[in-house]
Amino acid sequence: MKSLKENSPFQVDERGYYGNFGGAFIPEMLYPNVEELRENYLKIMYEPSFQEEFQRLLKDYVGRPTPLFHAERLSEKYQTNVYLKREDLCHTGAHKVNNTLGQILLAKKLNKKKIVAETGAGQHGVATATMCALMGLECIVYMGEIDIERQAPNVARMKMLGAEVRPAKSGSRTLKDATNEAMRHWINNPTDTHYIIGSVVGPHPYPDMVARFQSVISEEIRTQLFEQTGSENPDYVIACVGGGSNAAGTFYHFLDEPSVKIIAAEAAGHGVKTGKSAATTFLGKPGILHGSKSLLMQTFDGQVVEPHSISAGLDYPGIGPLHAHLWESKRATFYGITDDESLSAGFELTKLEGIIPAIESSHALAVLNYLGAGKGETVVIGLSGRGDKDLATYMKHL
Repeated sequence: MKSLKENSPFQVDERGYYGNFGGAFIPEMLYPNVEELRENYLKIMYEPSFQEEFQRLLKDYVGRPTPLFHAERLSEKYQTNVYLKREDLCHTGAHKVNNTLGQILLAKKLNKKKIVAETGAGQHGVATATMCALMGLECIVYMGEIDIERQAPNVARMKMLGAEVRPAKSGSRTLKDATNEAMRHWINNPTDTHYIIGSVVGPHPYPDMVARFQSVISEEIRTQLFEQTGSENPDYVIACVGGGSNAAGTFYHFLDEPSVKIIAAEAAGHGVKTGKSAATTFLGKPGILHGSKSLLMQTFDGQVVEPHSISAGLDYPGIGPLHAHLWESKRATFYGITDDESLSAGFELTKLEGIIPAIESSHALAVLNYLGAGKGETVVIGLSGRGDKDLATYMKHL
């Protein structure tokens, strides 16, 4: 697990900031937990014994490395070379398991006996429940009441795996509210419980820790792309961004490569200006949410604006501080992709390549309509998850 260069402008600093974004804004009762993590996470993560177990389970249990697939029919349509990083083929069906495995191994090193998590699309919840079953740990997952309805297959998986799924009934009853409830639970159970945040959000060190665990994605892309094309670096790398863990992992080892154009797809919902959107870089401004300073959608007096996306995993009113820094520094270009555009892209990939993507991933695929990449160029798209969980939504639009 390689790290960024110490002097990289995209490496978190000692205060937990990426440029102007990050930090740890937490209640006093959580300070010992977060400080324990901050003091120990890097030391534990890079211990040879930790790395040996982490890499063994990534290979033998998760199924890594995941393929980098040259999508020939998609490439022909868009007149460029499109490669898909197949995170949908990970055990549990998405990239989330990379981080969940790492954090549970870390929690065990810290002698934690119970795990709490939040989930939107359910993929992080399933990955957490899976790893808790593997490791014999108690698992509680908070999920928005609306997401419980629209992601029923993943709720069933979590329960079958032995997790307790608790509904978040306040606010928009989606990912933001599930995160609120999970944090409250952690405040009330600080000594024996580890909170596994599923994205690059939250107080430092979570954004950095999650990005490092997910960086296996871009590490593999570079090796696999070199094997297939003779070059480690694509011209473009594209990923969807809600909180942004898949994107952080997909971008990580390209951040210091200026020749690689980094492209993020946000959920524009019904349209950026419709009031039914989750496109944070278009609608947000700096503020504090879930323990860190980042960009978030908020009213004039600082109240969080409820987001909307057809995708439960992108239905979040903010982005992680790393992504806010990539936006502010102009290192990444952000596109707002509507519900309809994502659905069209999902159906297109299914019919052209026989792969049903998660609706989250379909937002990244839809960027091909705007990119204008040339025939000799290479585009890598992070296919963050499989579409089984979204079949009911797809079927409504057939």
